Amino acid sequence: MDQIQITEVAARDGLQNQPSLISTQDKLGLIGRLVAAGVESIEATSFVSPKAVPQMADAGELLPLVAQRWPRLRASALVPNLRGLERAHAAGAKEIAVVLSATETMNRKNINMGLAEALDTSEQTLSHARSLGLRTRAYVAVAFECPFEGPTPQSVLVRLAGRMHAAGAHEVVLADTIGAAAPAQVRERLQALRDVLPLHALALHLHDTRGLGAANAWAGIEAGVRRFDTSVGGIGGCPFAPGAAGNLATEDLVLMAERSGMATGIHLDGLLDAIGFAEGLLGRPLGGRSSAWLRCSRPAPAVQAVA
Repeated sequence: MDQIQITEVAARDGLQNQPSLISTQDKLGLIGRLVAAGVESIEATSFVSPKAVPQMADAGELLPLVAQRWPRLRASALVPNLRGLERAHAAGAKEIAVVLSATETMNRKNINMGLAEALDTSEQTLSHARSLGLRTRAYVAVAFECPFEGPTPQSVLVRLAGRMHAAGAHEVVLADTIGAAAPAQVRERLQALRDVLPLHALALHLHDTRGLGAANAWAGIEAGVRRFDTSVGGIGGCPFAPGAAGNLATEDLVLMAERSGMATGIHLDGLLDAIGFAEGLLGRPLGGRSSAWLRCSRPAPAVQAVA
């Protein structure tokens, strides 16, 4: 059976911009429910400035606890630069990710660097991470469209993705940061990228802002991609995208894969438990486009007779 590999990003990408601080124990509670659902790869946290992203201030405490409780889990951490890498390595990280935006303005808004400096920093960080024996991922953000500069030229995307692969990224992740992609664009860009890196080293990080997240994932599957980032309940979204609905929901991709004869190793019932827990943390309804149907289809708990 064809296998889809999912990296769950709710604990990092999903929570990072939430207005209320989530405790370390509650983050562990969410991660634990995702592991119980069969998730094997989780982006757990990020080693960014605590002042810039207070939600991730507990990264140094959280990551060792994750490793201790779930030693077989592939837990990764986002690092913005060499300093972040040092902190992540000190906390026991086995896998890190860097983020490079494909446009000048998005890099300046996101990490206060121009494109050239951000590219150099990402390459240095990847190289050093490889020398430490870490597994590496590299995001190319706004891979389809930038909220400030408009559509991202395909030639720019191909060049930057190739540079990340050459710098040592085990996996290059094309991020549709504002959810602007359409299936035809996904197919076109993946076809162009075949010339600079193998498809097995590519992943898609999709957002569902315009309701095309699952359709874009299917276009990626048809093109040969088998690695995807998703967020349970669709938690997340880009602060620069007006009306952004959040990330592609894990349950939507898992359901689509199952109904198409592909395996993910992830159980939908367990994902519903994780969504319910996250709703309690965030104080609002959550769920992808399939969640209402999944909840209605879920068997009701057995009622025990009272003697």
